[in-house]
Amino acid sequence: MHQRSSVSELAEQLRRDLDRYSPGGKLPSSRTLVERFRVSPVTVSRALAQLAAEGLVVTRPGAGAFRARPCAAETPAGDTSWQEVALSADGTAELVPRTVDASGVTVSLAAPPPGVLEFSGGYLHPSLQPERAMAAALARAGRRPGAWGRPPLEGLPELREWFARGIGGAVTAAEVLIAAGGQSALATSLRALAQPGAPVLVESPTYPGMLALARAAGLRPVPVPVDPDGVRPDLLADAFRASGARVFVCQPLFQNPTGAVLAPGRRAEVLRIAREAGAFVIEDDFVRRLVHADAGPLPRPLAADDPDGVVVHVGSLTKATSPSFRVSALAAHGPVLERLRAIQVVDSFFVPRPLQEAALELVGSPAWPRHLRALSAELKARRDAMTAALALHLPELALPYIPSGGYHLWLRLPEGTDEAVLTAAALRAGVALTPGRPYFSAEPPAAHLRLSFAAVAGTGEIAEGVRRLRAACDEVL
Repeated sequence: MHQRSSVSELAEQLRRDLDRYSPGGKLPSSRTLVERFRVSPVTVSRALAQLAAEGLVVTRPGAGAFRARPCAAETPAGDTSWQEVALSADGTAELVPRTVDASGVTVSLAAPPPGVLEFSGGYLHPSLQPERAMAAALARAGRRPGAWGRPPLEGLPELREWFARGIGGAVTAAEVLIAAGGQSALATSLRALAQPGAPVLVESPTYPGMLALARAAGLRPVPVPVDPDGVRPDLLADAFRASGARVFVCQPLFQNPTGAVLAPGRRAEVLRIAREAGAFVIEDDFVRRLVHADAGPLPRPLAADDPDGVVVHVGSLTKATSPSFRVSALAAHGPVLERLRAIQVVDSFFVPRPLQEAALELVGSPAWPRHLRALSAELKARRDAMTAALALHLPELALPYIPSGGYHLWLRLPEGTDEAVLTAAALRAGVALTPGRPYFSAEPPAAHLRLSFAAVAGTGEIAEGVRRLRAACDEVL
């Protein structure tokens, strides 16, 4: 076998050879396998680990690897149909059933089938992630004194200080809690601010994961339309009056999915309207670090201009790093901070200290600003490549707004287009799309698509993906 044989190839060879050994029989030593197949010790170790995970091999430190003994006959499956009654027949009769539809979230989390280009992704392609910088930060973090001990429940003071400086204004480290990713922080915020059955105002369209969180908490999402300047204040005021809501969730910067930025003239108006309604604004500042090279100066977070504690701010490192680098911050002013802290402690205790230490190492290293500069330039190049390809090959798909930050475009489909049919046709053509319907909490005004330009390998795959989408449109439209 060639020196560069893959782990999967070696695992397959060992799998075929297992019949030579009786159950419980010892396999050749790792050294023997290295010499026989001309591979590295790491390849042998990983191949054996793969077989162990499949239940075919048992490894014993210091003794070697052995063929696993057959499992006992499988226990007959039980009858779980009783759960349908238990989950839906609560005597308290919830005002809003806590059914959870995760389809709008999983479409951006699940890897597409082999050979399918990922225009549906919600995170950076591995080539855009600061993998070396994260690995180095994690290694340094592991050597810090006390790195594996119990952290403060609110988070490491230095990390809280770093997030507070990033928010700006009068926000201090004492008003920041470290959370395990933006989704977790949003869940904590919704639970802290709204009782089950209550309405919660949301942008329309908006992030499906937030809609799923709200419904899972028994809340009723009430849509407030967004235009290229962000949420419309007049409709926001109407929605507060009509619904009696005490919470509004928004993304003022590079809104998902439209990419809109809340206009300067609307920022103070949104805060005034919420304050007069006695309501909180949950600010999901999720992609501030995914700014494009041509964006110019960014507006401050709403929390930086809020002395009255209207805003609960959520910021995260995840989008600019890796889906597995789940470190975020919750910031709030006033008594609500203690409620947020209590819910987070009850739910998850704390964010693992090694991950917090690694975040500190990463953002404090020279590699961090270099990564952000390179990412900014690359995202602009990819956005330009996708918009140019769409204009040339798919002019019938309307692009009302070209964002200067974030990782996706929001397209309006021709009248009468069936999103599901087009999405299925695109998948057959080899490109995964995100349909627009899950972004609306009520009936959508039209059919839409969200196309991500950050989850593919580069501009070449963007061009090829648009070509495949053209073929799908020719089939459906």
